[in-house]
Amino acid sequence: MEKALENVLGAIGNTPLVRLDRLVKAWGLEGTLYAKLEYLNPGFSKKDRIALRMIEEAEQSGRLVPGQAVVELTSGNTGTGLAIVCAVKGYPFTAVMSRGNSMERARMMAALGAQVVLVAQAPGSSSGQVSGEDLELVEAETRRIVREKNAFRADQFLLEGNIRAHEFGTGEEMWEQAEGRIDAFVDFAGTGGSFAGCTRALKKHDPSIRCYVVEPDTAAWLAGKKVTDPNHKIQGGGYSRDLPFIDPESVEDYLAVGSEDAAEGSRALARWEGIFSGFSSGANLQAAVSLLRGREKGSTVAFLVCDSGLKYLSTDLYS
Repeated sequence: MEKALENVLGAIGNTPLVRLDRLVKAWGLEGTLYAKLEYLNPGFSKKDRIALRMIEEAEQSGRLVPGQAVVELTSGNTGTGLAIVCAVKGYPFTAVMSRGNSMERARMMAALGAQVVLVAQAPGSSSGQVSGEDLELVEAETRRIVREKNAFRADQFLLEGNIRAHEFGTGEEMWEQAEGRIDAFVDFAGTGGSFAGCTRALKKHDPSIRCYVVEPDTAAWLAGKKVTDPNHKIQGGGYSRDLPFIDPESVEDYLAVGSEDAAEGSRALARWEGIFSGFSSGANLQAAVSLLRGREKGSTVAFLVCDSGLKYLSTDLYS
């Protein structure tokens, strides 16, 4: 048994990797599915990893000094991770989030000591469906607050700590846990950090591993498709914007998943495997399943369970 941790930050990372044999059998698939249970981090998402890495790297470089305010825009998961890290380390933290994101996230961040600023959605947007236009409004308010507070911006879209958290953490863990038996990896694109980091780690061990980016079918911006509806339900990504972390040379292909298919994927993870996840995890599952039914038939495909279904109880995901 492990010794007691000095604080909760020691509980970030080293999440389990699980074979989804029940679901594979139930759906008549040929191959193996591995799910990395990132929702078992303290803040119930993969974003705890990047929050800790970005803050520690800023401390080491001197960009963040004791007592300085920390600010970041968030769909809720990075904000929760930052709220946890800042609570332990003693930094006042402000999370800036669209009102379109589920309210469980705002309440959790506030409970962890964060100041939560909610930004009204753009005209025509619906609650639970955050678009790139909505995110631009959040970005503008974030920049204003950073100037006002002379704060450190924990910019998850630009700080390389986002990638390194997954390169030296998540990706390496997956490789070791699967004992090197991974043929393909799929990941829903939020900031692109988990895709970039895991891809770097996996390809260092085996350059032949195929890595696929997952996007909403109505907002497949990275794939070069026309955006037909930016107001999809898969929170935390699909914002129809360039993601500098993603190197197109590392992308085997782009896979599109619809909102309802993503929701059904999440429900299937719960029903067949007892894994209670959010929309993006369901999208990852459906993308992996499409590969096992097609070009990756018989292969071993890994993906991340990005966050917990507890963060979506006010949505129609499990209603």
